[in-house]
Amino acid sequence: MSFKTRAILVLVIGTVMGLGLSVGSQYLRKPDTAAANLTWEQARLFAEVMDRVKRDYVEQVDDRELLESAIRGMVADLDAHSQFLDAAEYEDIRISTTGSYSGVGLEVSTEDGEILIVTPIDDTPAQRAGILPGDVITAIDGTSVAAEGLQKTIGRMRGRPGSLVTITLLRGEEKEVHVFSLRRESIQVASVRHELLDPAYGYVRVSQFNDTTADELSRAIDDLLQQAQKAQGNMLSGLVLDLRNNPGGVLDAAVDVSDLFLDSGIIVTADGRTPESRFTRKAHRGDILDGAPMVVLVNSGSASASEIVAGALRDHHRALILGTSTFGKGLVQTVMPLSRGRAIKLTTSRYYTPSGESINETGITPDVIVEGSLGHPGLRLNAGVDSEADTQLNEAVLRLRNQRILQSSAE
Repeated sequence: MSFKTRAILVLVIGTVMGLGLSVGSQYLRKPDTAAANLTWEQARLFAEVMDRVKRDYVEQVDDRELLESAIRGMVADLDAHSQFLDAAEYEDIRISTTGSYSGVGLEVSTEDGEILIVTPIDDTPAQRAGILPGDVITAIDGTSVAAEGLQKTIGRMRGRPGSLVTITLLRGEEKEVHVFSLRRESIQVASVRHELLDPAYGYVRVSQFNDTTADELSRAIDDLLQQAQKAQGNMLSGLVLDLRNNPGGVLDAAVDVSDLFLDSGIIVTADGRTPESRFTRKAHRGDILDGAPMVVLVNSGSASASEIVAGALRDHHRALILGTSTFGKGLVQTVMPLSRGRAIKLTTSRYYTPSGESINETGITPDVIVEGSLGHPGLRLNAGVDSEADTQLNEAVLRLRNQRILQSSAE
């Protein structure tokens, strides 16, 4: 066994045993000799495997990569949702939860190996400069993106607010070259879009749950109420809340969204091993719709925070749930910062709907099962609404018009 591997063995054993003694001291217990021996044997096994890989693997592997892979494996093996995050991955998580980052405001994807602009975000440097959907990014600051992939390209467009970045694009069938020099700004990622379907009914789609979602939703509903007032001189007759293909996000955002429509009662409870992982969230008085009927659209892509909202509104008989069964993720993850900008995302709780139901691996079964139409809703937040081709949305509007909401099987 090499000196470096022996040093790593000592480090691993010392760290694990130190943590064991630290935890044990909290409970005023003596160290367990059997447990210490087991720790020594497992750490020795780890070092032996690492030594074999370093010596005999077909390609040379860096010690840092091996150790990080071991850490990733340890966390990932706990469940499908726990994860070790390097600095870049942690930054992506931070952006998805806070809903903001510093960049130019482009939504991008890959298509046939090209970095394609899906849409510029409204009122951002990219939108104001005239960048268009369908443009293809070929270079950032004069360096080709051909071999970089989507995430590295996104990372290079982000940076310090006020700094400049040059983006080279190809446009149209003629492949015209356009070069834009943009100054980065703080970009707010929208998670809500809304539309008045006719003078009486509103539609709101929530694509994810981040720190700003509840405020965005509140403003969207206020705007719909004003539009309805101008159009028919009355309140909204009903609302469709679209949570399809919403993978979830921040738990507190789901609680705040649910609270917008409830006057009282439990929204969600959680149970875990630590005191901070056991909690109950309740609604505060004040329904933003004053009791107007609601339909919540869900499908197999509705997960986690989406299921918290759907479960709370269903159990309180506040909304009809329509669509197909949800994903079934009834676990809460906590992101815990580590050194050097890294973190772990660790499952810390199981959550339960107000009725005490755990939906983990089972999901929420809608009150009304309606299979979806291909392409609805579009994955892009700004995708248009088509209440005729979208069979689930069409049925939701029909139910609101016919005021059949009280037929919910939840009652």
